[in-house]
Amino acid sequence: MILKESLKSFHKVLDGLYDKVEIDSFFYLLVAKYYKVSRLDLAVQPDYQVKEYQKLFDALNLLKEEYPIQYILGETEFFGLTFQVNAHTLIPRPETEELTEIIIEKLKRSKKHLKILDIGTGSGCIAISLAKHLPNSKIYALDISKEALKLAQSNAELNNVKITLIEADILNSDTWDTEFKKEQFDVIVSNPPYILEKEKLLMKANVLDHEPHLALFVNSENPFLFYKSILEYAVHNLSSKGLLFFEINEYLGKEIMTLMRKYDFTQTELKQDLFKKDRMIIASM
Repeated sequence: MILKESLKSFHKVLDGLYDKVEIDSFFYLLVAKYYKVSRLDLAVQPDYQVKEYQKLFDALNLLKEEYPIQYILGETEFFGLTFQVNAHTLIPRPETEELTEIIIEKLKRSKKHLKILDIGTGSGCIAISLAKHLPNSKIYALDISKEALKLAQSNAELNNVKITLIEADILNSDTWDTEFKKEQFDVIVSNPPYILEKEKLLMKANVLDHEPHLALFVNSENPFLFYKSILEYAVHNLSSKGLLFFEINEYLGKEIMTLMRKYDFTQTELKQDLFKKDRMIIASM
C-alpha cells in the first residue's frame, strides 16, 4: 500500500467531523508514530509503501468515534516534554502550560531549595515540568487515583526527574497520612476539577465521552469544593510567604478570589490566558 494514498481515506471518513488541517495533522502524527516516517519523508518519497496498515485504520475508526488523538498515540507534548497519557488522566491543556510557565518564571530566581506540592497531578505534567525546570526544588505530586499516580511515576522516569508521589483525597483528611498532615510547602499548585456539571452540554464529545469525569467536573451546586479543601490545607501547610497557584473556571475568578481572602490570602492576582479568559490565580498570605 502506498502510505500517502491512505490520507484520502482519512478525509473521506473524517471530513465534517474535523477540519482539513486537523485531519492532515492526525494522519501525519499517526504515520510518524507507527512507521517512523515524517511528513517531509512522504513529500520526498510520495510512493513510500508499507505492508502493514491495520493499526492506521484502527486509529481512523477511533477518530471517527471522536476518540482523542492523544489517547490513540498514547502520548502528548507538554512544555516541551513528552508525556504518556491514557484514559485515567486528563489530556494536558495549553492553559495549564501557561500556568506552569508562570510558576517557573516566579520561582526560577529563588535561591531557596523549594518544596512544591501539585494537588491533582494526573499525568504529572505540572509536577514533572517544574522538576525539570527547577532542579533544586523538591516536588510532591498528589492524586486520588492509583492509576494516575502510576502514569505520573512513569512520566517522571521518561523525563529523567524525581518526584514524590502521594496517594490521597484532598477532600478527605482521613486519607492523609501523618507526614502529609504536618508537611510544610513553599508552593502549592492545583488544577482541580472546575467544570460545572451543567456545562456538560457545551462540551465536545471527544472530551465528554472519553476523558475522566472525576478530573473534569464539580457539582454545580458546590463549585468551590476543591478550592475550599485546598485552601484549608494551605492555611496550615503553606510556609510563611509561600505561594499558591490555581487554575480556575473562567467564569468564577472573582468569586474564588473572594473565597481566598476569607482564608487570609490577602494578596491575590487574577491572570488571563492567551484567549483573554480569567484562568489563573496567584496568591499569598
